[in-house]
Amino acid sequence: MFTSVLMIEKALTSADVEFVTTLHGDEPVFFHVLLQPRGDQADRLLRAIDDIALGEIDEAVHERETPEGVDARNVGEQALDVSVRALRAAGSQAEGRLVENHPLDALKSLVEEVHADEVIVLTDPHYVEEFFHRDWASRARHKVGVPVLKLFSHSKA
Repeated sequence: MFTSVLMIEKALTSADVEFVTTLHGDEPVFFHVLLQPRGDQADRLLRAIDDIALGEIDEAVHERETPEGVDARNVGEQALDVSVRALRAAGSQAEGRLVENHPLDALKSLVEEVHADEVIVLTDPHYVEEFFHRDWASRARHKVGVPVLKLFSHSKA
């Protein structure tokens, strides 16, 4: 069985589930899903800049309404549960964890713990972080010791 660590930032859509579950053809895959709840005000600023770069001005204005802290944790737990159930419904084995601190440290530990074959980072575009190679995928490539595949979410959750 192929073992993938799937790092996400929001609930998987049906298109995302179909995309990741068909990457390896008929080979069975066990997904270990990591989700980090939304961050602090610095993250909010970066998200607003990304929204503007995508021409989504209305989204940038509403970034301040995005849950943070404990509220983000509750939303994150729900998104993780929905994602794991969707992967299982698609025929894959899956389990999930919420990331408390330092997502790349959690990623590295999980890769080692489950002897992962690959890491899949599935996110919306983050132009500022990507430009400076500070996005999860770019940073993970130097840390985890397995191939890292960066994919963009197919649609908004």
